[in-house]
Amino acid sequence: MPKMKTKSSAKKRFSFTGTGKVRANQANKQHGMIKRTNKQIRNQRGTTILEKSDAKLVKAYMPYR
Repeated sequence: MPKMKTKSSAKKRFSFTGTGKVRANQANKQHGMIKRTNKQIRNQRGTTILEKSDAKLVKAYMPYR
């Protein structure tokens, strides 16, 4: 059986924690910050852990995580 390929788009956007959870960049942070509240900007710093249903899809894209 040949090796499965990792989706290139997924490996650029997601990483995994030591316990196997999926880490991703915060959404809605690319442009238009002037419209957003300071609280929203502050809360969207850094990364976030994906929900189980979303993480399941990402794990299918990255078989050798």
